[in-house]
Amino acid sequence: MQLFGFEFYLSILVGCIYLAGGYLLATGPARRRYGWSEEPPSGRQTLSFMLAVGLIFFSLNGPLHRLSDDYLFSAHMVQHMLVMMIMPPLLIAGLPKWLIRAALRVPPLRLIARFLTHPVVAFAAYNMVFIGWHFPQAYGWALINHDVHILQHLTFMAVSVMMWWPVVNPVEELEVIPTGPLLILYIFVFGIPATALSAMLTLSDSVFYPWYAMAPRVTELSALDDQRLGGLMMWVPGMLIFWTAMTVVFFRWTKDEYGSWGKDGGTQPPVPSVRGSS
Repeated sequence: MQLFGFEFYLSILVGCIYLAGGYLLATGPARRRYGWSEEPPSGRQTLSFMLAVGLIFFSLNGPLHRLSDDYLFSAHMVQHMLVMMIMPPLLIAGLPKWLIRAALRVPPLRLIARFLTHPVVAFAAYNMVFIGWHFPQAYGWALINHDVHILQHLTFMAVSVMMWWPVVNPVEELEVIPTGPLLILYIFVFGIPATALSAMLTLSDSVFYPWYAMAPRVTELSALDDQRLGGLMMWVPGMLIFWTAMTVVFFRWTKDEYGSWGKDGGTQPPVPSVRGSS
């Protein structure tokens, strides 16, 4: 469909309306009716969630979607980075603690949430889906069949939220990895398969995806150069996002560990005990 020259898919529009409307309903009328909290979400939380919804809409519609579907592999990589690396942390950060805890009061939902956000499950699911969809046969299938393409994007977003949850996790009930070295290691490790794929695409001497080899050239880039650019964009900016997340976790950890210096009257940082010392 087109509106004022902007091409969009009705299914994505409806999905985004459900996401935004459900959030506003849950944090407004439902919160007051069921007594989940006396305080509404902060302006920062609401902005974060709505930015995530906006990223979904503008990534999967309009010029970027048209370029990624019909012409440029590199545009498709930009699209995937937006919905897999930037959107999920914003979405999770926009959820108030009391809203998550209200959902976790339902025993089946609590069990499902703990399973899906477990780091091992999240790591396996994310990399299986991410790598699996980038095999040429699966990738080409999604490009020629719109329903399969919708499924691809839904699975991308679902496993990305799973993957990012242990990093952004706003509630202790789902805390699995303590913030600190282990969480930094988790972020580093889950970026390795994507880095390997990016390097393969960037350094390859052949085009992996026939769809883009046959696509009309809308830039001066050849199909191979376009593939290399896409791999490079996934490689360098993608790793910058991972390193930024590791930096945030590091400073969050040091703040939690040493932010209380002097509160008990002391002036020195805590000295870790050594087992067996006298």
